[in-house]
Amino acid sequence: MTAACAARDVVAGLLAVEGLVAGTVPFSAVDGPGNRFVVFLQGCGFDCLVCHNPATIPAHPRGVVRTPVGAVVDLVARDAQFLTGVTVTGGEPTVQPEFLVALLEALAVDPRTAHLSRFVDSNGDTDADLWDRLAPVLDGVMLDLKGLDTERHIVLTGTDNYRVLGSLTRLVALRRLYEVRLLLVPGINDADDALTRTAHWLLSLDPRIRVRVNGFRHHGTRAVARDLRAVTDADRERYRAVLTAAGVEDLTIT
Repeated sequence: MTAACAARDVVAGLLAVEGLVAGTVPFSAVDGPGNRFVVFLQGCGFDCLVCHNPATIPAHPRGVVRTPVGAVVDLVARDAQFLTGVTVTGGEPTVQPEFLVALLEALAVDPRTAHLSRFVDSNGDTDADLWDRLAPVLDGVMLDLKGLDTERHIVLTGTDNYRVLGSLTRLVALRRLYEVRLLLVPGINDADDALTRTAHWLLSLDPRIRVRVNGFRHHGTRAVARDLRAVTDADRERYRAVLTAAGVEDLTIT
């Protein structure tokens, strides 16, 4: 078998890998830098109290069929000339690691999509070695940190944060961490001392780390979260003051 034939077989194998795709958005300006095609994968190991996309949590929901990587790549390629990149989110994309790896590899080798940046939006609850596998075909990760404190993290997600912190550490070492996203819920994980400790820990990983604060809103959440208080402009001003005082320079608050 020639090298060219072997390469074609490898690509064909990537395109045939199937996964559960909850949906796609052809153009988005809020899922990473530029204009991005967004792929939502089904399934998540967290059961977040304040999840804004709860339909993607179940691993095998009714009505979601398996989709080959090739079908997703074709969708991206259709509008590639208008795009900056592709973001894979969820749910939690790392719960389907083989599909995630195959999709990013296929996007990287397809001449129609190879120019697009490839990002993952993750909660970080995966083994660090998955990031090692992804690093060659991955441009950046936007990682959600629900809480540096383990007990607060369990309250919000039902799970501890050990793998999340490990992912952050590994992604910084790999130079693949694009942004840390802090979802702040008033009265649960937004105390001044908690924000200061979180900032100091993140800055110990990278003094130039990019931080984005997403204030909790009720839109899209389950009924269980409707009694929680949404953020106010006063909350946002406090978050900015505390995180800036702690040393965070690259800060966005929404």
